[in-house]
Amino acid sequence: MSGRVYLVGAGPGAVDLLTLRGARLLGAAGIVFHDALVPAEILALAPQAQKVPVGKRCGRHSTTQRFINKRLADAARTHEVVVRLKGGDPMLFGRAQEEIEYLQQRDIPVEVVPGVTAALAAAAQTRVSLTQRGIARSVAFVTPRVGQGAAPSSWLDAACAADTVAIYMGAGDAPAIARALLDAGKPASTPVLVVENASREDGSTLTGTLAELPLLAERLGGGAAMILLGEVLRPAAAVAEQPTKRKAQAR
Repeated sequence: MSGRVYLVGAGPGAVDLLTLRGARLLGAAGIVFHDALVPAEILALAPQAQKVPVGKRCGRHSTTQRFINKRLADAARTHEVVVRLKGGDPMLFGRAQEEIEYLQQRDIPVEVVPGVTAALAAAAQTRVSLTQRGIARSVAFVTPRVGQGAAPSSWLDAACAADTVAIYMGAGDAPAIARALLDAGKPASTPVLVVENASREDGSTLTGTLAELPLLAERLGGGAAMILLGEVLRPAAAVAEQPTKRKAQAR
């Protein structure tokens, strides 16, 4: 059998943000290789499929990319529909290109089904547009994280050049990220939102400034977190601060 591999974006977590195409493929899949952060509600859309966790989480045991690539190719020889289910969108910080090239080199058909990426889910949760006329005309999606043996990341140059910055996989390195941005000239007063578990019922948002970013990261509960940075966030940060100020005045 020569099956087809589908790289499917699971979205940010809410099951109803999965695309219709993604849900249809899960219902037809014989096997699903899924990331660690994909919720059980989405996996439940593939009750007939064998489910193989291949997640990668910072500081925890993870499956090597080389092994994932081989498992996908092997699965395509025994299953008609193979789903590689990735959090967010496969084509953004998902190492999709490595899987695509590996499969294409072995003449295995592969298709990509996009998903809602975490930065856009965070913007939706906070009701702040990442681009605004007269304030922000550019957005950078960056991550400071690099794999072992990989070239240094140029995330700082991109972050300094953009009006709004979405930092992926950065909460664990918040002190170093804040220091790098401050040293590069970003004002300490730059508004920051740290959004945890965007789109989910347990989602939460912490507000502050770039100088306060390390303290905000310490308050996170261990869920997937997105750091948003830029002047477009200032009104949202001000609104979030008002209830706290009113409580302080009441005391």
